Amino acid sequence: MNTEQSKPLIGFTCGDLNGIGIELIIKTLSDSRILDQCSPIIFASNKSINFYRKSLPDINFTYQSIKDFTKINTKQLNVFNCWDEEVAINAGQLNEIGGKYARLSLQYATDALKQGQINGLVTAPLHKKNIQSQDFNFTGHTPYLQHAFDLKDVVMLMVASNLRVALVTEHVPVKDIASHITRENILSKLQVLNESLKRDFGIDKPKIAVLGLNPHAGDEGLVGDEEQIIIKPAIKEAKDKGIFAFGPFSADAFFARAGYTDVDAVLAMYHDQGLIPFKSLAIGDGVNFTAGMPVVRTSPDHGTAFDIAGKGKADPSSFLAAIFECVDIIKQRAAYDENHSNPLRKMSNMIIANATDEAIEESPEE
Repeated sequence: MNTEQSKPLIGFTCGDLNGIGIELIIKTLSDSRILDQCSPIIFASNKSINFYRKSLPDINFTYQSIKDFTKINTKQLNVFNCWDEEVAINAGQLNEIGGKYARLSLQYATDALKQGQINGLVTAPLHKKNIQSQDFNFTGHTPYLQHAFDLKDVVMLMVASNLRVALVTEHVPVKDIASHITRENILSKLQVLNESLKRDFGIDKPKIAVLGLNPHAGDEGLVGDEEQIIIKPAIKEAKDKGIFAFGPFSADAFFARAGYTDVDAVLAMYHDQGLIPFKSLAIGDGVNFTAGMPVVRTSPDHGTAFDIAGKGKADPSSFLAAIFECVDIIKQRAAYDENHSNPLRKMSNMIIANATDEAIEESPEE
């Protein structure tokens, strides 16, 4: 396979049209070295791309416009036109238009992903309120993609060079978190996370630290009993299934003492418990990865940033990291699947090889 054929086709959603998504796309993909790693397809429209390109005059950003995947040029940027109409873009404003076209971009990209027309997907930030519609009743990308691929469970996994943090609950009101902390949910997340660490990150025997729900992990039931009656039994059952999980740990002490450096991943009980320390430690290079899917999807670890949209101030570091992570995981999965395909045939080859070696060793000297 030559270099061009081996490059993955990576789709990019535009996110909320009034947010920083397209600016991030222009800033990251304008570096021609990206084309050495992947072939990008942006799901948006020429007019939307050009609107933000004009506000970044110092950046050279060229592309070809397509409406047919057979026309993709792997040696340059491709914009797949999801709509042709004029759209009023008001950078920095939360309105219905921004949500409507973010949804349209995501739907086109998801269809392409399901049909195998692209190999991976990097999603730009959307706003969870204005994207709601009859066709989109989800709290974000993760549950939407879980539904689109009809999966029993997936895991929101935050990834950086120095740590990985997964969540049991995602965008759930604080008052409802405890009702979602069940033995079944924790065990399911641990199983998905464990398999992802093996297949997507190449870790043979992953170590997973599990955080408690309550302050000080419940203080032996003094400030909450979820650790005793739910989390510890879930960890034990996970161990019985061959998953090296341990805890529960008090979240504040765990991160303060850098406990994450001794494990391959951390399972937090809820959004802020995991993401506040993650974003503090990742320092702008964090990536949101949806573990447990048959395809690879990543995104930056931040939102639409309406306050700086259209001002050319958006930092592309996390978006660039999301691209590299997407490509790396695609390659790691391919290597893992190759190494674990048809084990009986590999075992037979090993037996034949060993028998041949023994025959050579036992042959008489000439």
